[in-house]
Amino acid sequence: YRLQPLTGYGPPRTAAARTPLRSEPLLRIDGRGRTMVLTFDDGPDPRYTPGILDTLAEYDVRAMFFVCGEMAAGQPGLLARMADEGHTVGNHTWSHPLLTKLTRRQIRSEMTRTSEVIENAYGERPRWFRAPYGAWNRAAFQLGSELGMEPLAWTVDTLDWTSPGTGTIVDRVGNGAAPGVVVLSHDAGGDRSQSVRALRRYLPRLLDSGYHITVPRRQPA
Repeated sequence: YRLQPLTGYGPPRTAAARTPLRSEPLLRIDGRGRTMVLTFDDGPDPRYTPGILDTLAEYDVRAMFFVCGEMAAGQPGLLARMADEGHTVGNHTWSHPLLTKLTRRQIRSEMTRTSEVIENAYGERPRWFRAPYGAWNRAAFQLGSELGMEPLAWTVDTLDWTSPGTGTIVDRVGNGAAPGVVVLSHDAGGDRSQSVRALRRYLPRLLDSGYHITVPRRQPA
C-alpha cells in the first residue's frame, strides 16, 4: 500500500489538455503566510538523495525533486520512497541536455521517456517540469503543456553545484528566504555532500523563523 503524494491536487488527471500553455516559467508559488518551496534537481542519486529525504522526514517537510530519467530509471526505490513520504516529483528531462539545441522531436523524447519512468516508479505522471540550465524555449513550453506539466523555475539559486561550502549554501538560502520563494538545490550531478549538510542546517532555521515549507498546488491559468 502506497500513500498518495500529498500535493493537494486530488486524483490524477486524465486530460493533459487542461494544462495552460505558458510563455515563461513560474518563478514563485502562491500560498498563505510565509510559504516556501525547496527543490532538488538532477537526481535521484543513492549517495545523496537518501540523506536529503532523511532530513525532510525528520522535520516532516515535503519538497520537490526534479529528476532526470536516466538517473531515475536505476533508482525506482527512491522514487517510491518520495511518493510514500509525500514529495512531489517533477520532470527534468532524460539526459539533462540544453533544450534550445534540440529538435522538437528530441525534446518530446526527453520529456516523455522521463514521465514514463516517473509514473512507473512514483505512481503517477509528473505535473511539473524544469528545463535543464533554466534554458526554456517555445517547444519546451508547448510540449510540457501537452504532457500535462507546468513549468517551474526558481527564485533563489544556491549555486551548490559549484561546491561553495556548506556555510555559503546555508547563507544563500537564509538571505533569500521570503514568502513564495522557490529554492534551487541539487541532489546529484557531482559531490552533493555540501547540499546534504546545508539542508540539515538551514531547514530547522527556516521552520523556527515561521516558514511553512511545502509543495505547490497547480497555478491558475
